[in-house]
This record gives sequence, C-alpha cells and structure tokens, in this order.
Amino acid sequence: MASANPYKLFDVVLRRKVQLTPHLMRITLAGSAVTEMATWAPDQRVKLFFPAADGSPSKLSQGEGWYSRFRAMLADRRPAMRTYTIRQLRADLGEVDVDFVLHGETGPASRWALRAQPGASMQMLAPDRRFSAQEAGGFEWKPPQALRHVLLVADPTALPAAMGILEALAPLAEPPQVQAYFEVDTAQDMLPVPDWPGLSVQWLVREQAGGAVAGALMVEAVKAAALPVDSSPAGRAVELADVDIDKEILWEIAEASAEGFYGWVAGESAAVMSLRRHLIKERGIPRESLNLMGYWRYNKAGS
Repeated sequence: MASANPYKLFDVVLRRKVQLTPHLMRITLAGSAVTEMATWAPDQRVKLFFPAADGSPSKLSQGEGWYSRFRAMLADRRPAMRTYTIRQLRADLGEVDVDFVLHGETGPASRWALRAQPGASMQMLAPDRRFSAQEAGGFEWKPPQALRHVLLVADPTALPAAMGILEALAPLAEPPQVQAYFEVDTAQDMLPVPDWPGLSVQWLVREQAGGAVAGALMVEAVKAAALPVDSSPAGRAVELADVDIDKEILWEIAEASAEGFYGWVAGESAAVMSLRRHLIKERGIPRESLNLMGYWRYNKAGS
C-alpha cells in the first residue's frame, strides 16, 4: 500500500562537489530512488540530514512516524536536520543539486560540505513524484498569471531559490519586469544571471560596505528603490501582526490571485521583518502581493 505522505526519505550519496564561488558550493547527490523525486517550483524546500554529533550518518527508517522516531533519538545520535532548496533535479539520471552557503566549520551543514568526499551518505526528505504539487507543497513561488512586475530580494541563503526563479522566468515569451536585489559577502560571490530587457539585478556586497550586518544592504536598497506599483492608503492602514522572530518563523505568503506586482523576499529574519513594515506600511503595497520569508535568524542555529 502506497504511503499517504507526499514527502519521503531518500537515501543518497555525494556524487560530486563544485565550488561556485568562495561562499557557495554545489553539491550533487545521487541515488537510485531519486528517480522517484519531484520538485515543483524554483524554491522547493527539502530537508537534509547530516551526521549526528557522534559522527554517525543518518539512517532514519522509511515509513510513517519517522519524525517521532527522529525526535525520540538521543541528542548525540540524532542527525542534524537543515532546510535547503532543490537547485536542479535530474530524475532521469538519479541526481539532484543543492547549493550550500559555506561559513566554515561553524555548523553541521557547512562542515559536511567542506569535508565530505564522493560516496559519503546522507538522507533527504523531498517530494514524492506520485503526488501533485498541490499535495506536496513546500514552495512559495506561485505567481499570478497576470504577472507584470516582480520584486526579488535575497541574501546568500535564499540566492539558490532566487537564481532558480530568474531561470524559470527567462524562457517565457514575455518575461515580466524584474527588480532583483541580491546581497552577498564578496564580489566573487556574484553569479551569472539570465538576461532580458526587463531584468535589473543589483548586487549588494557586504565586503565593499565594510562588512555590513547581514540583511542591512538589501533593506537599504529596497527602501531606495522606485517600485512600479501604486501605493494604497488602505495598505498603510493594515495592522501587521507582531512576530517574535527569536521564537517563531516569519513566513507570510502572497495570494496567487494578486495581479500585476508580485514580491518574493527571503533572507535573515530581522531584515525581512524590516522590509515587511517598509513595503506594507510605508509603501502601501498590498499584503497579498508579497511573500515574506525569514530563512534564518542571526546568531540562532537553523533547522
């Protein structure tokens, strides 16, 4: 009997590593079961399970109730679980690419990416292709059909998804106007982007700004941007719910029915919170036109 869960655990091994920039590494994972994996959007989220504190690789058993078993494990034997984005899936080859932000030996994911050699095993929780995108979820890029203008804002952790979004828009017969603001650590971390007349990409380099606080440059850039959207007094009057970003995740999603303007903003939670207030309360942009996602919190380990 088939599982009713649209996500499943995949046993994979490291096939190859490619250093894209000083702080970004592409990890290619492979396994026979990857032929059964699906990805439904450029920002498709998955979970990766890294070796536990005692060094043992993840060997979670398949089937219902895996999360309860995971939580019940002793802390030093429990795999480290982190959220990532599928960068590219080649199901026919049994391969999936995931881009890792490198920050030295400070966390289990970055440490694994730096140290692991081809053949190293891990596990991945990803969509099962037998289910539909609606059933699986795990992504927020759901632009309206009448899409004319996109605001795309990302720090290094959200850059893989943002680049995937640009690559999805580029082949369209009439790509929308896109204003993209990408914050990176160094000039060497800038990536090649597609090109069309309506695309404007501004790279915001922390190193060139004296090592600015994470997210500060993208907030500053968006506040200075001229956005082609009519501000609404009603939008300014919207009451925004308080979000304690040290205790909960800031995650507010746009409505697919919104027309014309569509925002996708992801990165450090305090920066996204600042942009949330600016775009809605100061610019009067309708709340339903914006995806606002705190991918991580400064000085707090992610999951």
